[in-house]
Amino acid sequence: MIRRLFVVLLLFGLAAVFAGLMASYSPDETLNLSARYYAEHTAQDIGAANIVTAIIVTFRGLDTLGEVTVLFLTAAIVGLVLSHGRREGRGSGRELPPAGELLTTGTRLLVPLILLLGAYVFVNGHLTPGGGFQGGAILASAILLLLLTDPLRRISHRLITAIESTAGLVFVGIGLLGIFLAGGFLDNRILPIGSLGELFSAGAIPIIYSFIGLKVGAEFSSMLAHLSETEDL
Repeated sequence: MIRRLFVVLLLFGLAAVFAGLMASYSPDETLNLSARYYAEHTAQDIGAANIVTAIIVTFRGLDTLGEVTVLFLTAAIVGLVLSHGRREGRGSGRELPPAGELLTTGTRLLVPLILLLGAYVFVNGHLTPGGGFQGGAILASAILLLLLTDPLRRISHRLITAIESTAGLVFVGIGLLGIFLAGGFLDNRILPIGSLGELFSAGAIPIIYSFIGLKVGAEFSSMLAHLSETEDL
């Protein structure tokens, strides 16, 4: 009873805080200095039609590196914890029912298309909404569909680790090249800017986002693979 009362009071407190924020909220009529600079100079300086992508990959590239690092640590912790759990609970021998024909056939049809969509999203991240994180999540959804079809399927952790490690090293390497060849870490101008709106434009951003997408996809896939391997406990 006391716990429920505490939860209700907590919810009312949060509701009061958010109500106060909404009541006092007033949208800015003009952009602040940083936002104005991004809006006015991104297309000319960076060559990316998607301003959000340009900010994430170049102006705030160190933040992106931190986000990728946090995701890597999360995947590593999940793998470590679940690997320990498998060693402790090995040997139950529980069998899972086979997947239905509809799911199996749908997986065979959709997995290649999902992988293609994921690659399209991060390769075109400088032109359209999307990018490495979104494309990587889409790639991992293909692995999820495979595991739903066959929960006892074993995904190669060695392959996932190789993809994740290689993508991470290339990502950092491109960032360091930006320091030596351009204006700073992850500066995309180590390659020609090209023409705004074309696929081969925005300098190194398409390459950076491609490796971010592979890294994020591998990290999510690693977590999914570790979770699926707990099904036989």
